[in-house]
Amino acid sequence: MSIINQSIPDFSVEAFHNGEFKTISSEDVKGKWSIFLFYPADFTFVCPTELEDMAKIHGELNDLGVEVYGVSTDSHFVHKAWHDTSDAIGKVTYPLLSDNVFALSRGFDVLIEEEGRALRGTFLANPEGIIKVAEIHDLGIGRSAKDMLRKVKAAQYVADNDGEVCPAAWEQGQATLTPSLDLVGKI
Repeated sequence: MSIINQSIPDFSVEAFHNGEFKTISSEDVKGKWSIFLFYPADFTFVCPTELEDMAKIHGELNDLGVEVYGVSTDSHFVHKAWHDTSDAIGKVTYPLLSDNVFALSRGFDVLIEEEGRALRGTFLANPEGIIKVAEIHDLGIGRSAKDMLRKVKAAQYVADNDGEVCPAAWEQGQATLTPSLDLVGKI
């Protein structure tokens, strides 16, 4: 069954955020758009490039009412150590969630059971906690924060403009479509 239009799983996990440890739950993320950015492990190779890439647009995402949550199966203590020692991760200002009991990774269906780590999964949930975008990559394939920003804008546009849809590679300000019988066979 597809995860699209399903609710995010219930969770309560420890996190490292803004120099502090805190508990973040599924109830805490509701009320605004949320990106869950799963990655395999701290202190690795592709992961810091992705988290730094997302950090570059974090402010713009916040301006759109979106919060980002980095998620791995490492503990919140390891997240702090990584943040304190890596130049790339030192730029991350969004929460790093510890999924060391695999509740989130299983709930979003990205856990590699035999390895105890997650695939590269990116999920966008609306303010009601309903998943609107899901993208999963193999371990060696990095993601683009810029493309995720485009998807956020498209998802928000569709949510705010009932009956309209965004065509392929749509960018904010471009024409959208209003599906109707008149369009069938004309695109």
